[in-house]
Amino acid sequence: MIRSIREIDIANKKVFIRCDFNVPLDEFLNITDDRRIRSAIQTIRYCLDNGCSIVVASHLGRPLGVFEKKYSLEPVFKRLTRILNCKVKFANDVIGTDAKNKVSSLQAGEVLVLENLRFEKGEVENSKKFAKELANFVDIYINDAFGVCHRAHASVEAITQYFNKTTSAAGFLLQKEVEFSRNLLKSPARPFVAVVGGSKVSGKLKALVNLLPRIDKLIIGGGMAFTFLKAQGYDVGNSLVEDNLIQEALKVIEEAKKQGVKFYLPVDVVAAQTCSQDSEVKFVTTQEIPKGWMGLDIGPATSRMFREVLHDAQTILWNGPMGVFEIEKFAKGSHKISHAISEAYGTTVIGGGDTADVVARAGDADDMTFISTGGGASLELLEGKELPGVKPLNNKEK
Repeated sequence: MIRSIREIDIANKKVFIRCDFNVPLDEFLNITDDRRIRSAIQTIRYCLDNGCSIVVASHLGRPLGVFEKKYSLEPVFKRLTRILNCKVKFANDVIGTDAKNKVSSLQAGEVLVLENLRFEKGEVENSKKFAKELANFVDIYINDAFGVCHRAHASVEAITQYFNKTTSAAGFLLQKEVEFSRNLLKSPARPFVAVVGGSKVSGKLKALVNLLPRIDKLIIGGGMAFTFLKAQGYDVGNSLVEDNLIQEALKVIEEAKKQGVKFYLPVDVVAAQTCSQDSEVKFVTTQEIPKGWMGLDIGPATSRMFREVLHDAQTILWNGPMGVFEIEKFAKGSHKISHAISEAYGTTVIGGGDTADVVARAGDADDMTFISTGGGASLELLEGKELPGVKPLNNKEK
């Protein structure tokens, strides 16, 4: 079991909370979706209620160890101030003079947001030296950033070496994410249907292999479906295919058969010659994709078939869109699957990242049982891996 913030004494202490505020911004640096910020509020408020002074840290985007204005956490700081409605300060650096001065003068009931952790090279290098500088700021370490727990970064893994089981724990969001994923795989209500999409098989292969003994039905959509279709002898035109994984795809199909798992692939697609909003489209069966054309979304017959497959599901896990949903012309399949899953009577679990984005765009977020805040991290949990950010917070450790 992961160690909860409720299990350690944080009263009147200085607390470091690693959050995942990697939120989408528009061209004017306005936040377009603040779900990740709101997800951390429960942990922050719990610390405020316990008389803590709080240092909040996160990354945003992928800056290469140097300051870049477009990756500044300033918009996050402003949104957090508005949501919390308490004294929130902002440090213009991470471990520099401004951060050190503001941390040392931080009072109980105050929150300090550090600048983007990835402005420091030591963060992605998992530097012990950088981690120690962060650890020196506080008495308590709380990880509430599920979205980065699969990364061995300084604020996620190295920093835990400077705390023990009485001074480090998981925040409420991280605890919820990990326990939900573990319980889902352990004892799901049946039938249990996994819907797996996205562009590539390579990123999801281990998760598929780990899921097969646990599920009753497997639906494959998105770009990765074409590797499976080609493995079965179909000519898929210019559709995305990972030729080096065709044998692996055949093994997955074979294993599904062996385990008695019903296996579903698209029967028709929305095809085009180019991946753009202006391109001409055709609705064709998967056996009739024209030469030089590519499948960019599941077709209407597939949407209806998948809806039927999901009809009696008691547990649905969805990870990966059904097409290039960022382009309106190729988003309909993903939206239809989102609607079908949202109308299910069972437990519906949405992997983070693109899948959560589809659900939000389709207007179905409120009807899902659980939406993960981490795409890569939830995928690695499904693969059965122990995450670098979670391992040090398990009660059996240290």
